[in-house]
Amino acid sequence: MTAPAAPAARAPRSLWLLGPALVAGVAYLDPGNVASNMTAGAQYGYLLVWVVLAGNVMAWLIQYLSAKLGVVTGQSLPEVLGTRLKRPWARRAYWLQAELVAMATDLAEVIGGAVALNLLFDVPLLLGGLITGAVSMVLLTVQSRRGARPFEFVIIGLMAIITIGFVAGVFVAPPDPAGVIGGMVPRFQDTGSVLLAASILGATIMPHAIYAHSSLARDRFGATTAHAGDEAVRTETSRIRRLLTATRWDVSIAMVIAGSVNLCILLLAAANLAGVEGTDSLEGAHAALAAGLGPVVATFFAVGLLASGLASTSVGAYAGAEIMHGLLHVRIPLLVRRLVTLIPALVILGIGFDPTLALVLSQVVLSFGIPFALIPLVVLTAQRRTLGAWVNRRWTTAAGVLASVLLIALNGALLWLVLTGA
Repeated sequence: MTAPAAPAARAPRSLWLLGPALVAGVAYLDPGNVASNMTAGAQYGYLLVWVVLAGNVMAWLIQYLSAKLGVVTGQSLPEVLGTRLKRPWARRAYWLQAELVAMATDLAEVIGGAVALNLLFDVPLLLGGLITGAVSMVLLTVQSRRGARPFEFVIIGLMAIITIGFVAGVFVAPPDPAGVIGGMVPRFQDTGSVLLAASILGATIMPHAIYAHSSLARDRFGATTAHAGDEAVRTETSRIRRLLTATRWDVSIAMVIAGSVNLCILLLAAANLAGVEGTDSLEGAHAALAAGLGPVVATFFAVGLLASGLASTSVGAYAGAEIMHGLLHVRIPLLVRRLVTLIPALVILGIGFDPTLALVLSQVVLSFGIPFALIPLVVLTAQRRTLGAWVNRRWTTAAGVLASVLLIALNGALLWLVLTGA
């Protein structure tokens, strides 16, 4: 009668290992995702469904590799690069592009929170940005003072609100199954569709999420490579194997949630906003949802957008601090960094720049930052001197290379189309 007790005893410990990917996964549900997917659905219907699906598959692989690096080495990706890039100018140049990407991320998240507060409570955008920044500082205080686990619980709770807020409308007004199936065929329609595809991928495969996930995994698990004898080495090997198994589950759960929500946002717009006037902005989409599906669905949408801005801006600030520490070997308090990176978003809101356009353009900036995070990640995890026995298998490295090539090719095509006006 005692045999069944062992699995029951192991379950809580295994469940405790989940969390880092769910926190990093919030980056895949930020306001930039909402703007990109809503705009894609409203302007092109189901055309870019395949981009969301392909991006989510690539995101699974990328986030797993990032977490594996943190688990096995006990270092984040910026820390590893900070030790491998010997020349100070190389570290500074790499940090500069990563910092610009982090600022673009923060821009999207603060603006999204401000727009949501405006939709819900008619708060002016500039004041909404300040409120979003202030609440994110409270969340970062939880991480600084209470540690990783309480921070994870708060972010996961916000993720649940995000999911409900953005998925509810699909159940009220389901999409056309034939349209969804047709949207799975890879194709573009014009330069605008390529721009939105790059924007979707920039919002789906977030460079700062790659940096953050390796850091979150390090903070929760880290490597304690043992040199005290064969028994200690075997214990450490068993520990890492168990952590990587849990990490695969963690990443799978996070990506299923994030991918489903992103797809639902696009399908909601494709089924209900296609051809509707004024849906090229979050405010217009919200108004159209209220008119077509009722105020309850529109309120759910706005609440989801608010939770998205609050959660993702906190994770973005965490990633930005890790980028600076790992590459420049400078660590500044999270709250100080939060104040500094809040300024560009407040300037955008203050001068009256179109918030939805700012969100979409920020995601394009992120898409150009992807190769700088992805290529080093694939190279490092394919090196035996970095991961030892846990080095990537050949097919894993091949998949990572393929994802890198596809993303870089899409960005190159986008640049060519924009410059030539094709």
